[in-house]
Amino acid sequence: MHHRNQPGSAAPRVPERARRRLRNAVVALGVAACLAAATAPAGPATTAAAVSSAAPAAPAPMNPVLDQDFADPDVLTVGGVHHAYATNAHGRNIQHATSTDLVHWTVGTRDVLPALGAWATLDPPHHVWAPEVFDNGDGYTMLYTARDRAGGRQCVGTALAATPDGPFRPAGDGPLVCPLQEGGAIDASSHTENGTRHLLWKSDGNCCGLDTWIHLQRISPDGTRTTGAPVRLITQDRPWEGGLVEAPTLVRRDGRYVLLYSAGDYRSDAYATGWATSETLTGPYVKGDAPLMTTESFSGAVAGPGGQDVVTGPGGRDRILFHGWSADRSRRVLYAADLGFADGRPVVRGSKVRHEAELARVHHAKVRDARDAWGGRTVGYIDHPDSHVEFRVFAASAGRHNLAVRYGNGSLDAAGAPVSATHLLTVNGTGAVAVDYPYTGWDAWRTREVPVDLRAGWNTVRLTKGEHHAELDAVEVA
Repeated sequence: MHHRNQPGSAAPRVPERARRRLRNAVVALGVAACLAAATAPAGPATTAAAVSSAAPAAPAPMNPVLDQDFADPDVLTVGGVHHAYATNAHGRNIQHATSTDLVHWTVGTRDVLPALGAWATLDPPHHVWAPEVFDNGDGYTMLYTARDRAGGRQCVGTALAATPDGPFRPAGDGPLVCPLQEGGAIDASSHTENGTRHLLWKSDGNCCGLDTWIHLQRISPDGTRTTGAPVRLITQDRPWEGGLVEAPTLVRRDGRYVLLYSAGDYRSDAYATGWATSETLTGPYVKGDAPLMTTESFSGAVAGPGGQDVVTGPGGRDRILFHGWSADRSRRVLYAADLGFADGRPVVRGSKVRHEAELARVHHAKVRDARDAWGGRTVGYIDHPDSHVEFRVFAASAGRHNLAVRYGNGSLDAAGAPVSATHLLTVNGTGAVAVDYPYTGWDAWRTREVPVDLRAGWNTVRLTKGEHHAELDAVEVA
């Protein structure tokens, strides 16, 4: 039976002896978890354990790794040194910074693209965007966006250099890609497979009332000419995208092609990063059910995350570098985060991933329709000692993460007064602790945040009946 204490109904009576036994069990489990943590050897954890919500140790905050204007980052690694290039700022057409760990950066004082191609207008100055740099075998190629002198649209040009430090000099008599009938082209990136180099770019249709598309097109090894026709991959078709898609990044992971892209108004907190996957290089690409990174997914710690690039960091792990707005909204600063792929789906550490309870493994409980629940359903009737909901969650890297549990609690005591309820939380079968749920009323949802230690990759999070009764709507892991 599910004790739903509707207004005016008699509260269910639970024998005091049974209530005392359950309360003592919850306390004992919490004490055991604390003792285990206190006696554990120092150093990195080898097993994942939940941490008591009574004394939380929060995950590390999300801070910029380069706290200056450094938008649309692109990263190239040469000889153990990471070279980052960014959109115009500080009087330079293209900025350049270096790092050996992707965390500590040294910003160069020179403009690595001191001159633009003759096709590009210099009015206004330093309107150069979204660089892409790659090793072409005989040197280094930079792709950049500037405004076409003749057509007045933004287009993609090419420049070459002997070293990744530049200076890069314009190549060719005109832009590499400049489809004026589609509004121009911006945001070049590259992807090489089986010796063939491919260019990704965005048709800049939002400049003039047209659709925007992410294209894939074969180019020469040095990036100075196209060698094939463009193929359309994705366009704007989701409400959150704000009428455009841009800034493509393409990688292959877990046997799938994963296309990351930005969308929305880059000037606002609504700017965000999405993802799509395909079994083949040219598609079709299927977009994810939710964005990868948003202001909300970072709980406001990063505003307007986008302009991303993927790079292999220390230890061979994937890292994602991207920009977000500074607290005063005066500049777009550089962030870095661990990136993992859950069977092809990208997961960024610090960016919340939602797991609906009704889609989890439900044991000795029931899924029901529920007002105001995410997805319109919840898991209730978690009434028995073995009742539990088990979530399979993925972590991009090991360590302390935040688990946010969305619950509803309408429990009343024998006198009809509202009371808190609990569930017992375990992570990968260890570290059982009680998660406390203050009273909300039924079909009224609130979130309880608990820090947990997760291992890299897949983890099992289980919530089992504790004291009184609570329903589960979802958990979010960041």
